[in-house]
Amino acid sequence: MNVGVAHSEVNPNTRVMNSRGMWLTYALGVGLLHIVLLSIPFFSVPVAWTLTNVIHNLGMYVFLHAVKGTPFETPDQGKARLLTHWEQLDYGVQFTSSRKFFTISPIILFLKEQKSQMIHWLLPRKIPVYQLLHENLIQ
Repeated sequence: MNVGVAHSEVNPNTRVMNSRGMWLTYALGVGLLHIVLLSIPFFSVPVAWTLTNVIHNLGMYVFLHAVKGTPFETPDQGKARLLTHWEQLDYGVQFTSSRKFFTISPIILFLKEQKSQMIHWLLPRKIPVYQLLHENLIQ
């Protein structure tokens, strides 16, 4: 029996990702991680994006898929003890807004990383090619 517990959920892990401001806090945390990595002097922008992506994905893998159970005492006869956080999220219902958010956010981070690397990879090489073409057209 949970005496003195303030929440009314059987398992608070099921609704924590839908709480007010959680998505904003998550995005700000990823942004803060990226800013901290950018502040390291010998990391270029593509390296910082890559490390942001790798650290984020490893952390979310451990948090959502590797750790089982719940940090709360739950009256569910140990059912949550055998489930990962991803399985507990929204009581296991598929295609909820929080599951969609946590599915799409690593994809967006990956695309941002790829865009960063593409710009830094292609821009220095486009300028000499443009100059060569321009010089050949003038002659």
